[in-house]
Amino acid sequence: MSDTKPAAEKIGLSRLQIAWRAAQDIADGSYVNLGIGMPMTIPRFLPEGREIMLHSENGLLGMGPPPAKGDEDWDLINAGTRPTTVLPGGSFFHHADSFAIVRGGHLDISVLGAFQISEKGDLANWSLGPSAARVPTVGGAMDLAAGAKQVYVLTDHCSRDGSPKIVKQCDLPLTGLACVNRIYTDLAIIDVIGEGLVVREIIEELSFADIEAQTGAALHLADDCKALTAPEFEDA
Repeated sequence: MSDTKPAAEKIGLSRLQIAWRAAQDIADGSYVNLGIGMPMTIPRFLPEGREIMLHSENGLLGMGPPPAKGDEDWDLINAGTRPTTVLPGGSFFHHADSFAIVRGGHLDISVLGAFQISEKGDLANWSLGPSAARVPTVGGAMDLAAGAKQVYVLTDHCSRDGSPKIVKQCDLPLTGLACVNRIYTDLAIIDVIGEGLVVREIIEELSFADIEAQTGAALHLADDCKALTAPEFEDA
């Protein structure tokens, strides 16, 4: 008889489910930049009937969903160097003009990943500090954190070692100060407001106390807190 124990089933949303949930909150008519990683999957899940203009800092406005396998055009990539598509009415422009859109305050939402988020909405998402396996590059992250009207963060609630990503104060190099408005994790949706961190949705398997135990900062439970759910998706 084998002594090997079956792996514990992961509790919480998948990365695609997190992206789907965030996509539902992007309003019609929004101009949105998607950061590298989990945010890049959002175009798959934007609700039909909403006109949403996706911006990529390498010089593209009107980005569409990823192409089907075999239909990739490697002359058409997003800021994460992955193949993309362009919707009717999309446009291409110089890199400097693209950053003028960001720095000029023309983006409604910037969707970014994170290593840490503080209770005040400070964001650390470009460097793991001296322990980083490779030399980090900030890219356009600081511009996107500071220039967008709202910043949504998509991330796992905890790091791989189990330490919380939502903390009282970040100890990693900061991307932006007090810039995050809403956090989407595999366990909850949390708003950053003047009074602190407010939990708006929690997955059905966990209680508010469970979320508190996995968070490194004080939380407040919204009076109208809802269950956090999402459809099932293939990871491909």
